[in-house]
Amino acid sequence: MNNDQKQIEKVNEIEQIIQHYLPKQCGPQKVIMEAMQYSLMAGGKRLRPMLMNETYQLFGGTSRIIEPFMAAIEMIHTYSLVHDDLPAMDNDEYRRGRKTTHIIYGEDMGILAGDALLNYAFETAASAFDLAPELSAQTGKAIQILARKAGIYGMIGGQVVDVKETGHAINEDTLRFIFELKTGALIESSMMIGAVLAGADAAEIETIEEIAHDIGFAFQIQDDILDVTSSDEVLGKPTHSDEKNEKTTYVTLHGLEAAGRDVANISQSAIEKLQSLRVRNEYLEWLLKSLIYRDK
Repeated sequence: MNNDQKQIEKVNEIEQIIQHYLPKQCGPQKVIMEAMQYSLMAGGKRLRPMLMNETYQLFGGTSRIIEPFMAAIEMIHTYSLVHDDLPAMDNDEYRRGRKTTHIIYGEDMGILAGDALLNYAFETAASAFDLAPELSAQTGKAIQILARKAGIYGMIGGQVVDVKETGHAINEDTLRFIFELKTGALIESSMMIGAVLAGADAAEIETIEEIAHDIGFAFQIQDDILDVTSSDEVLGKPTHSDEKNEKTTYVTLHGLEAAGRDVANISQSAIEKLQSLRVRNEYLEWLLKSLIYRDK
């Protein structure tokens, strides 16, 4: 089985895990469970749970304790997309080739669906305490990482600056801050949680955070490149949205050619750090390269 086939198989496994942790659609509030499922099961690469699981396996993890965290990180990522698409934010009608949550369920339920996914993510992650009571210390550390990287010192912090500066010309430092927090923080969270739950030591966790930082940064540069060079059909969402929203991007600051070179250099640095560890996961190395050099 080649790596492309493995990826399809692994995505299918992640889909099953996410489905397992979805709430049952019942009660007077049933519509919110439906909206949560619509948002969460819209497809996608499942990058964050896959990176989490592959890092977990890198350090020898074999328990099911990783599964609620895999579902939780995807819930948090999805809620951020649901809110990103709202009229007050990017005002997008399509994502991953289908109508966005607020278009289907209304703006009010779009807001609530995002809120529900965020809250349910932590309820889901906390279920790991019951799944593996003997690993309570690691579970607590993993939840701490999840909370911080998703919050005001992570994804939300980056999103705040991104929204605040939309329509304004920003400098390199501000753009890097946005990239590192808005995109990079959840990738860091994913890989660090995998390492923590597998029993990696403090130095190894720090190296994983550095690798994930580089991957997140390169991933966002490539996202800016694709917004200019790809099509709506290939990308599954509107292209040139950054231009429409008057956002400064890595491409507007450096140009396409330099942006492409920087993706290559930053990703190579991440791979070299990964290969310096005492353990190896060849599929994880391939995955990092394929995600950075993606065309959608």
